[in-house]
Amino acid sequence: MKRRSFLKTGALATAPLLINGIPVNAIARNSFLDFVSPDNDKILVLIQLTGGNDGLNCVLPLDQYSNLDKARNKILIKESLGLKLSDKTALHPSMGGMKSLFDDGALSLVHSVGYPNQNRSHFRSTDIWTSGSAADQMITTGWLGRYYQGNHPTFPAGYPNTDYPDPLAITVGGNVSETCQGPIVNFSLAINDPTALTTIPQPIYSTSIPTTNYGNELKYIMTTLQQYTSYSDIIKNANTAAGGSIAPTGNALLDRLNIVSQLIKGGLKTKVYVVSIGTFDTHSNQCDPDDHELGTHAGLLQQLSDAMKGFQDSLKKNNLDKRVIGMTFSEFGRRIKANDSTGTDHGTAAPLFVFGSCIKGGMIGNNPTISDNVQNDEGVAMQIDFRSVYASILIDWFQVEPSIVKQILFADFQKLPLIEGCTTTAVEDDSKRDFLLQLTTSPNPADQYTIIGFDTRDEYVRISLYDAIGSEIKTVFSGKTGEGHHEIRMDTSDLNSGNYVIRIASQNSQNVKILSIRNH
Repeated sequence: MKRRSFLKTGALATAPLLINGIPVNAIARNSFLDFVSPDNDKILVLIQLTGGNDGLNCVLPLDQYSNLDKARNKILIKESLGLKLSDKTALHPSMGGMKSLFDDGALSLVHSVGYPNQNRSHFRSTDIWTSGSAADQMITTGWLGRYYQGNHPTFPAGYPNTDYPDPLAITVGGNVSETCQGPIVNFSLAINDPTALTTIPQPIYSTSIPTTNYGNELKYIMTTLQQYTSYSDIIKNANTAAGGSIAPTGNALLDRLNIVSQLIKGGLKTKVYVVSIGTFDTHSNQCDPDDHELGTHAGLLQQLSDAMKGFQDSLKKNNLDKRVIGMTFSEFGRRIKANDSTGTDHGTAAPLFVFGSCIKGGMIGNNPTISDNVQNDEGVAMQIDFRSVYASILIDWFQVEPSIVKQILFADFQKLPLIEGCTTTAVEDDSKRDFLLQLTTSPNPADQYTIIGFDTRDEYVRISLYDAIGSEIKTVFSGKTGEGHHEIRMDTSDLNSGNYVIRIASQNSQNVKILSIRNH
């Protein structure tokens, strides 16, 4: 039996170990230094938006407003109240903090992030995002857990030690993050309050431990408890060095991020922190029926926005902002159409935010296209694969070799222009990264066929057809193209009437186009 399974199904699973009310879930270790330069002191903070964030209420595509009004007038915010990022794009009016970050060049909005063959189950889609795998892969390790395991196959035995004294990953609040799950152990430590950690007495076993599976698991638990005591002391010392307790703010997410800021200030060398906010599962009462700018979702967005701004201000105040970037993620977006309960149901892609002083501010991708005849189950079409965001952070922030990133994420992905103003490993031609793949379809709506037109450079491209719920129907083209304009005739006679999505992607760019089929 694997230790992961043992801990989930054994006695500890039904009687969780608590220290002053804090669950002891797992431990962590710093292994990034084996992959990166010894001078790399960079930190990543993940903010998980649990439940599935409604991206169209969070980021308003002003150029699609008339069609949005047809699809979701029961919940749509007033066009004039959006906080404009450009003439075409605005944030929800409650997101003033994030608007300030954007204006300061410290926020990157990545449009329509998702994955092919979107799964609309909370549990399965969360597994996909945290594992960094494809929808048809059942992977039990996290994308960061695989990263750690390659250098620390004997963990937890022998940790902490002189070379690696601190936790690698810390989850503030709740359970450890599955992003850090390895084949056997999770590399993340869960805490709620660094001032409340206490020492666990060393376990005493009255007889020799048997050399059986039971004995091996018992040794593992004893090692884990001893490590927790060591890490607790390290965390408490860092918190004390930074000034001790922090007064609560009334914003639960900001309180967790303030703990992160405190531990970084106190000298902890942990590379990854995970916090969460939720629930964004707004099937009903997403907004006030009479004032769409107020309600459950507006409150969550304001909490998120204020927390991100407060965290960034704290980092800048302590001259730590050049070491830290943050990233939001959620298991999926919501459907384009509002339901009959003043809410939204599970959808596909949604915007993702990356923030920090070293972020190339602005927007990546385009506003989602909303047709004038949105289907009931239709979601926002994916433009950017979430693993492209992961790959870009690993390569440009943590200085991981692309070949290693390919092993971690199981394939090559686009590298997005997220990092700017701080040292990165790769210097690229911005003209290549800024090149937009043009995409046209005619006729559209289509009956028996459509001509897909696209302009490319001398590069490898892939063109795929997706249905309205994000499932990949077929690959239209995959291969090398010469520079210039190209056209492909695609037969649509075998497709049912409805809305589809054509997506084109190269190493440095992508684009999507809604295709309506009107077969008789």
